[in-house]
Parts: sequence; C-alpha cells; structure tokens
Amino acid sequence: MYVLGIDPGLSRCGYGLVVQQHGATRAVAVGVLRTPTHLPVPDRLAELQRDVRALLQEHRPAVVAIERVLFQVNVRTAIPVAQAAGIVMAEAVAAGCEVVEYSPNQVKQAVAGVGGANKDQMERMVQTLLGIAQPLRPVDAADAVAIALCHLAHAPMLGRVAAARSVAR
Repeated sequence: MYVLGIDPGLSRCGYGLVVQQHGATRAVAVGVLRTPTHLPVPDRLAELQRDVRALLQEHRPAVVAIERVLFQVNVRTAIPVAQAAGIVMAEAVAAGCEVVEYSPNQVKQAVAGVGGANKDQMERMVQTLLGIAQPLRPVDAADAVAIALCHLAHAPMLGRVAAARSVAR
C-alpha cells in the first residue's frame, strides 16, 4: 500500500510517500513543496496546487493522509495552513485517492505510542520504524512521513470496520 503523508503548509508543505510491502515499510519519496513568500497568496496556492498534482501523478498513492488543521493561537498561520490542506485534499480526491485526516495527537499516539510525544521522540520512532540511521530532513518531511505511518497503523482497523459495515447492510 502506498500512502502519501502530508504536513500542510503554504510556505513549506511536507510530503512523505511510504510503502508497506511484505511486512516491511520504507520511505519512497520525502521532501517539501515550497512557495515563494513574496508572491500573493492566490499565486502561492496555485503553485502548491500544481506541485501537489505533479506529486500525485508521479507516485499515484492509494491514500493521502493529512494532518488535520486544529485551532491555532496564531490565526495568521492557521488560515494559510488550512488553505494548503484544502488544496491537497481537493487534488487528492481529483486524482482518485482516498483522503484521511489525523490529528497531531493521533499521529503521535500511532507512531510513538504517546499522544504527547515530543519532536525528538517522534524522530527516533520514525527512524526505528523505517530502519534508517539518520533523522529525515527537513522536519516538515519527517512529520509527513509520521502522518503516513500513522495511517498504516490505523489501516487494518479501518478495513475491518468498513468490512463490518458492508456486512451489516
């Protein structure tokens, strides 16, 4: 299963494509989509949209897992993050992907086993789960990989729930 994790942002949108095959998990593509801060927001959103579309066309993930935008104290950052998340979700649906959202605490719980895990704990667990020696950089990309890993942890249960619902109908 190919899962594209997204840590949404307008200046930096982290992505991490993870594949799980034969019980092994590995990162296939990791990076950050950036938009120039000097451009007007509509132009930046259009650039992000083009980059996300190209990423989806190149890798064709089955699922796009995105960090849910929760209330933030700084409205100036919350709005662009929400706008970026909307672009990613719309492009993913248009590309035929399943889209799922996870809260930051769900990601931390699934990856590190603790909903209040700090950045260092998350980095170490991502390294451990992928069997890599060095932390992934930039940190936005590492966060995106954690979101993809969160989905892989939840996928078996989600599949069982969907199967149970279809039998009940």
